[in-house]
Amino acid sequence: MSQEISTSQPNRPEASKKREFSWRVATNLLISFKYAWSGISYTFTTQRNFRIHLLIGALAISLGVSLHLQAIELAVIGITSGLVLALEVMNTAIESVVDLTVKQSYHELAKVAKDCAAGAVLVAALASVLVAGILLLPPLLVLVRAAL
Repeated sequence: MSQEISTSQPNRPEASKKREFSWRVATNLLISFKYAWSGISYTFTTQRNFRIHLLIGALAISLGVSLHLQAIELAVIGITSGLVLALEVMNTAIESVVDLTVKQSYHELAKVAKDCAAGAVLVAALASVLVAGILLLPPLLVLVRAAL
């Protein structure tokens, strides 16, 4: 008894894998991590915005390290970047479930669900930009002024 997982969506590569008994609870912790990594990998390969958020988060943390921010400031940047990435994964999950439910038809509530999930990512991304700006701009300005 195997389950075919097919995620045929517009502008997304075809992903088809067999997972035996995917409906069961994972038998051990390693399998749970494998399934979680599979979701992150799927999001990375299919969602351009996830890759953009990952790059920007890595750049913000790298800049923070270069500017010698304190550990707590780097942690705040890391947490806000991680929140954006986690919400992007959740957005992908919600979009997939909605697409599975409505198939190829349009439904106003499906639009609402997808728009709200995308909105959650946007709110987190804007908050992340605000946090990074508050923490990174002052030392950057000091550096620029010292160079002039």
